[in-house]
Amino acid sequence: MNIARTVPFTLVTLACCAWTTASVGHDTWVETNTNLVRTGDVVFIELRLGNHGNDHRDFKLASKVALEKCTWLVRDPEGKEYDLKPQAIDKGYAPNEGYWSARFVPTKPGLYSVVHTADSGHLTTRGIKSGKTYFLVSDRLDKIAPASDDYTRACGHSLEIVAEANPVAPMGPGVPIKVRAMYRGKPMPEARVSFVPQGVTLAEGFDSQYEQTTDSEGLATFTPREGNRYLIVVHRHEPDEKGPGFDQTHYSATLTVYVPQICPCCD
Repeated sequence: MNIARTVPFTLVTLACCAWTTASVGHDTWVETNTNLVRTGDVVFIELRLGNHGNDHRDFKLASKVALEKCTWLVRDPEGKEYDLKPQAIDKGYAPNEGYWSARFVPTKPGLYSVVHTADSGHLTTRGIKSGKTYFLVSDRLDKIAPASDDYTRACGHSLEIVAEANPVAPMGPGVPIKVRAMYRGKPMPEARVSFVPQGVTLAEGFDSQYEQTTDSEGLATFTPREGNRYLIVVHRHEPDEKGPGFDQTHYSATLTVYVPQICPCCD
């Protein structure tokens, strides 16, 4: 393993309470270069900031996350956690350009999760963010062992997207992506959930092709038609949630799902 140190699992639910210059309307997300990797091979994990304040209608980058003001972790199938920040490589020339990338080598098969949190602010608005993605490690890529259902476990973030169907395998065009929006540990009904394909800008207002409203149990389902990377986003605005230095709070949560064009588990 190439990670220098580990951190307790409880740190996944903590975010640094520091104020930044990035707008709270800008969402953060994590993604990997692949959703399937062979045991002992390398996977690249990226931490990105985007949205441009347009209610997250695309994948475009807006700035770069301040690493000292967030958490960015990998959790292996046994629950052990690895801090990615010491491995981070700056992919931009200027301080506010590009994104962060970290190299990770998994040593055991199973389902891995990547978790990011941040607690920041802009002017008098507090922004609380969370982001997740998953990748599957297998000893053989031509015969993938069934993954555990660990993806259904919530991390305990204030606002969170929890996968209700395996977000890695089986996955491909025609395989539904099922998620549950959770707010303070409870399902969030009537929430708008955006399923943003990379390279697509969603229509203003409510895009019926790529957006769903959660049911009474906080559930939303989207069926991709083609292979792509999909950014799932949900927001919640609390205009009366005040505190020292802020007079309102904006929550955002993301989940990135890589959909292969050919499903390796669907044959």
